Amino acid sequence: MSMTTELSKTEPILDFLLISNLNLSNLAALLSKDEESPMIRAVTAPFGQVMQVLLEPASEFWCKGTQGVVVWTSPESVSPSYRRLLESEEVEPEELMHEVDEFCGSIKAVPSHVNYIFVPSWVVGPFEKRMGLLDMDLRQGLSLALMRMNLRLVENLQNDSRIFVLDAARWVAVHGEKSFSQRLWYLSKTPFGFEFLKTAAAEIKAAVRALTGETRKLLLVDLDETLWGGIVGDVGWQNVRLGGIDPIGEAFRDFQLALKALKRRGVLLGIVSKNEESTALEAIRSHPEMVLRQDDFAGWRINWEDKAQNIVDLVSELNLGLQSVVFVDDSPIERARVRQALPEVFVPEWPADVMGRKSVLMQLRCFDAPLVTTEDVGRTNMYFAEKKRRAARTEVASLGEWLDSLNIRVAAERLHEANLDRATQLLNKTNQMNLSTRRMTKEELRNWSQQPENTVFVFRVSDKFGDYGLVGVASFVVRDGNADVVDFVLSCRAMGRKVEETMLHVMSVYARSAGATGLHIAYIPTPKNQPCLRFFEKAGLVSNGDDKLFTLHLREAYSKPATTHLVLFDSSQEHARQIDL
Repeated sequence: MSMTTELSKTEPILDFLLISNLNLSNLAALLSKDEESPMIRAVTAPFGQVMQVLLEPASEFWCKGTQGVVVWTSPESVSPSYRRLLESEEVEPEELMHEVDEFCGSIKAVPSHVNYIFVPSWVVGPFEKRMGLLDMDLRQGLSLALMRMNLRLVENLQNDSRIFVLDAARWVAVHGEKSFSQRLWYLSKTPFGFEFLKTAAAEIKAAVRALTGETRKLLLVDLDETLWGGIVGDVGWQNVRLGGIDPIGEAFRDFQLALKALKRRGVLLGIVSKNEESTALEAIRSHPEMVLRQDDFAGWRINWEDKAQNIVDLVSELNLGLQSVVFVDDSPIERARVRQALPEVFVPEWPADVMGRKSVLMQLRCFDAPLVTTEDVGRTNMYFAEKKRRAARTEVASLGEWLDSLNIRVAAERLHEANLDRATQLLNKTNQMNLSTRRMTKEELRNWSQQPENTVFVFRVSDKFGDYGLVGVASFVVRDGNADVVDFVLSCRAMGRKVEETMLHVMSVYARSAGATGLHIAYIPTPKNQPCLRFFEKAGLVSNGDDKLFTLHLREAYSKPATTHLVLFDSSQEHARQIDL
């Protein structure tokens, strides 16, 4: 199932190179002609020239414009030992592993400017020979050999943050025997069916979306006939169909289990339902077969108002954008209404058959993510804590008093291996409070931070209601006695609480200690990062006006807000010391 997006005319096109001993011209065409974001321009390397291209960094194919690579091979082209197995010879397992290791080394040699490297796992078609009981034999079994080779492939490549192994066996499971075509192989050296390649193209594009921060974050669901069977207002919560020995009830419960699994991966859940709120929440609290409880949902709009307006209101409350939302409803009328009113919201077609819904949910690619951080897992709890903060805001007379009552704690630390994953994720997903909207891979950020003139800080925030997690990244470069700010990134959930000022305070102190006399900040506008401009306009810095350049003279450090408590962690992470910078 594909996700439709409204493409900007100015959306950049990513250049991809397909390297294979197979004919991947059909895959290149599918990637290049697909108008779904992100836009990709794919070309194929010469047929069968896998190692020649991978191991020649001066090749014309490694021009600076190449941003992504797909390396797709057959197992026998990589491993002579596997080819001997095909010919019914015995092979020592160590030989296979050594050949996989060598192949992985060639993939790691891809020039460092290439950000995305995708390697489909090895699969064989149904027309390959079967050996019955010998399929799993240690020295003759083709099936066992392929399992071991794929496992070794993943283990060898997992430590390079640019490289991702794609599970091609799952694509085979979707299309069965139609995944392969002997006829196409003999006619054009294309072993795969067209529908199989369409799935491969969709998976590659979903992977790029995940790596560039385009993953959907919020799944909104209806209740009656979506989360359970029956109309709870008519039959009462005791009589809705959910769980038990009822096959329909079991299907609804399994759907809830799938939603719970998505929540554990960091996807926020919410409710938009036409119902009486008290009746619906009672069902969620009281039904013994209910998998999802009230605290599994970041928010809800349960009333008799228009669902499109309810979605807008709830998304605004959660401080997200409509482009982050997926809406699931059993009613075709409600789905059509939301699609028409809110084109940025992804509304998948939903099967009338309840027993097929879990499968449809699990096939959605819009929630794909390259990793799950601690902040992702605890995201729903963070939103509950935010509700408590807002409630506290109504109990005090002024913004200053409210901020002071929160006991905000900001922990600053240098970028290091333990926080690199989350810092990379934040850099690539944050749009509003983002000075330059610079996107980098984990390897690129690590390498950049290790340059002696570059400094990168990350910031964790907590208050009396809970932990925000790692929500800020700031970096600067010291050149010729000045410090140029490169990144100034803060998650929207921490904006407006003097965390921005605290980050600026830390940067000013460390820039001064590095010998800089001024902190220079160049705002690079995007359609979404105006909040960053507004902050610097109000921060009391010197501005040159139209060019959006701001300067902080470092005769003294920028003042730390009185409402934040600042802690600096040393690079070893063994202890923290309170500082007053």
